[in-house]
Amino acid sequence: MLLLLPGLLFIICGEPARCLEENGGFTFDGDIRHFAVAANTVYVATEEKLYQLSHDLTLVQSLSQRGILTGSDPINDAHFSRVTDTDERNATFGVNILLPFVENDTLISCGVIECGYCEVLDPRNISNVLHREHIQVGSPWTGSASVGFLVDVEQQSTETYILTANQQYEPAEKSCSLTPEAVNLHNTKHHQKGSIFSLSDARSTTSIKRCKGNAEFVDGFQINLNIYLFSNLPSSDEKNKVRLIWLEAKTNKLETLESLRGATLRVSDGGEGSKLLASAVIPGGPPVLWSGVFSVDGGQTNTELVLFDISPDLSGDPDADPDFGTVCPLNTASPPKTLKPKAVLFRQKYMTSVLAVRQKAWVVFFIGTGDGQLIKLAVDKNYHPTCPRVLYRANDDRQVFPKMLLDQVDLKHVYMPLQNQMKRVPVSDCSTYTNVQDYWSAQDPYCVWCGSHNSCTFEDDCQDTDWISIPDDFQPKMVSYRVTDGSGQITLNIQIHLTVGQEARSNFACQFSEPCSTKSPPPQFPQCTCILSKSTLPAEGLPVTVRFRLGTTQLREELKLFNCSEISGPPTSVLCRRCIEAGCSWSKSICSWADGGVEDDNVCQMMESGINFFKPEISSITPSVVSFYGRNHAVLSGYNLSDVTRVRIQADMDCTPHESPVWNHTGVTLTFHIPSANTKGTVNACVLLPDGSCHGNVKIIYQSSPSCTNIVPRSSWISGKRKITLTGSHLDFVEGVMHNHILQEVSPPRNTNHQNLTYDTPAADKKVSSSTLFLKVANETLPCSITINYYPDPEFTSFTSTRMGSNVRITLQKKPDKLEMTPAELSVWGVEGGNQYPCVMGAKETSNEMDFFICEIQRTPNAEFQHLKVTYGDKTVTLGPPSLLHQVILTLRIVLIPFIVLALVIICRWQKRLTAETNAL
Repeated sequence: MLLLLPGLLFIICGEPARCLEENGGFTFDGDIRHFAVAANTVYVATEEKLYQLSHDLTLVQSLSQRGILTGSDPINDAHFSRVTDTDERNATFGVNILLPFVENDTLISCGVIECGYCEVLDPRNISNVLHREHIQVGSPWTGSASVGFLVDVEQQSTETYILTANQQYEPAEKSCSLTPEAVNLHNTKHHQKGSIFSLSDARSTTSIKRCKGNAEFVDGFQINLNIYLFSNLPSSDEKNKVRLIWLEAKTNKLETLESLRGATLRVSDGGEGSKLLASAVIPGGPPVLWSGVFSVDGGQTNTELVLFDISPDLSGDPDADPDFGTVCPLNTASPPKTLKPKAVLFRQKYMTSVLAVRQKAWVVFFIGTGDGQLIKLAVDKNYHPTCPRVLYRANDDRQVFPKMLLDQVDLKHVYMPLQNQMKRVPVSDCSTYTNVQDYWSAQDPYCVWCGSHNSCTFEDDCQDTDWISIPDDFQPKMVSYRVTDGSGQITLNIQIHLTVGQEARSNFACQFSEPCSTKSPPPQFPQCTCILSKSTLPAEGLPVTVRFRLGTTQLREELKLFNCSEISGPPTSVLCRRCIEAGCSWSKSICSWADGGVEDDNVCQMMESGINFFKPEISSITPSVVSFYGRNHAVLSGYNLSDVTRVRIQADMDCTPHESPVWNHTGVTLTFHIPSANTKGTVNACVLLPDGSCHGNVKIIYQSSPSCTNIVPRSSWISGKRKITLTGSHLDFVEGVMHNHILQEVSPPRNTNHQNLTYDTPAADKKVSSSTLFLKVANETLPCSITINYYPDPEFTSFTSTRMGSNVRITLQKKPDKLEMTPAELSVWGVEGGNQYPCVMGAKETSNEMDFFICEIQRTPNAEFQHLKVTYGDKTVTLGPPSLLHQVILTLRIVLIPFIVLALVIICRWQKRLTAETNAL
């Protein structure tokens, strides 16, 4: 029994240790608050540190933002010295503004240490502080977002100032400074009037005020001599307004601020309740094009990427805005003009950030989401978007930071901040497109097909002009054709929709499998014309193969030509599609040779099929929420499902739907596989009939993949079937758990929800000491990164029984082991005269020599039982009663253990008191 002392002393007097495990990407100490990019350097500010990294995110150095604040006056006398160890006097420098001043070869960092504080750092060595000052630049509250950027004002020479746009609201905890005005201009150099960081200039100290209510600034920038600021104006009694402020960079601060004019951005005609979440100006112009991520309902769920022309309107009176001004106007101020969007480019739930880049004639948007995705969307000059593509997809739901920036060294990577991680994601992976058709389908303006390399590359990686790329505007097909019949001759006109280099253009040729008349004109990029020698087309159609040569690149297109006037019948969707696919024209519900008809088969989808099917209806899909790996054996319920051939799954504005075959038709249910998806979010599902028509509309939601963080208990007995509980996220998507020592066996979950999953362990060979877990999700096997230990089965030795009134207490004895078995894992019955009496499990008591499980058999006339039946997992053992000597020893242990515990508590307290008295001496 003395062997109990060390373990009990540790339990009573000891303290548990804690550890933190980090994984994935470049991880910082704490969440990212601000980051900036200058040339080949990335600067990242967290709550505790300032990091300097190279452009490829290699750590150069980090600087602690903790220090000792000394001095009686926090403004005038205080000094801030960084420290590395813990001190009660420590203060934390919370960065709200981080600006690389490239022309001045400095890095400006401003924020809060109790009060306002700014530093000027050496951008090549951030530990070298060039200047420090306790002054308020930006928000006075730690953690409050401030919009800050450098603006250039034309005077005798160009002067640069810091423009700060500060949130206007009353937080619960005020700082020692007064709340700054909405918009301010601060100096950046000592030689400027008022010295560095001052608000004043040669004339006065002036700021722009928020005239009434709150203001949340989202973004700002300067283009030429115009400054743009964007803000939300939330209100408790009105809908949120999104405001744009224009300023002209005049000859001094006052004139610049007094040039204020503004506009209201209205996303829809339904009102002004939308909220701006993120912003990105589109390079180039005029006009000045700008994109914003708007929440259309004021929350975070329903978001849209909207395009505006925000070219400044300087026709109105300056400094007469009803919401902002250097001096707030009277209530009679006229409302600002309203700007409406040019286009809604993209709809996706939970968008949080956007970056816009021009690439040739295209604009490429990089969109971050609240569930950890980076989506690329290319838009042509007519604002037609291509298929969105996912460049990065986090396994968890880390939100993308509201700002993303481009790598200025190679212009081929996007810096994507995710909570406490920074990802450097390539703008494209051209090498994944292995042939011209795959490249074309991707519609990626960053890539070209390089003929000399016979591969897809970035354009600057193709060393000559033997390349082809997508055209300047969106085209649904790489090759289009029309068939005409005039004057007894049939003409095939081919057009190829590509942009090509000089070598590819000068070596353009077409070759037809059918003989062409000598009257056919020679090919001239991008067109080829063949006047067929045949004057008629067979009823079954004429197959034609066209081969193209563009430099060293060879293309091939298979066509089938029909007599357009013979494609006839009642106007149905089937006839319509057949007409357009034949290169004919669909006009006034008939197929003809004539020009001017419809050439897009989307119009055919609006027509009846002409085939008699019962129209199917969808009631539900189970499950309707899955991980982005999809789900096998989903069940679709509804009516008239017998003729359904496939299930089509398509996201909003997605041009690449997925189709899954179906089976097990019953008329009211069918089974299909929900395919994997590139994106997280909501998609629409409909059911296809043999004529190609799709019916019904039900939602399927794709979410993150499952992950596991802990397991209880962390061991299993060798015979298996121990109940294990996994904790993590999205565990309700798991279809089975596997162990690496027996991967062919899948243990189905007993119970699952979002955060917990229970299953039974598989058995293991005696040679197995540990096993790693995997999660089965659809057709994927995901590592769980958790190891479970295997130990020999528990060994139960004997039991004793004691009468307790009308009940009998059973004490079950087990040899000590590492399994940490709990009473809930046991089922016990007393056996007497062929009858079994259940024993209700109670406490467990442990010593170094034996484990004791106590249970009671209630209201039984029997005081002694012949045998005890014990079940754990799916294994059952039978025990006989112990000898008399064994029972006496057991009773003594049960009686003495409480006294031992009490004595240890007293000893522990005495030790602490003695230590305290010794330290006092």
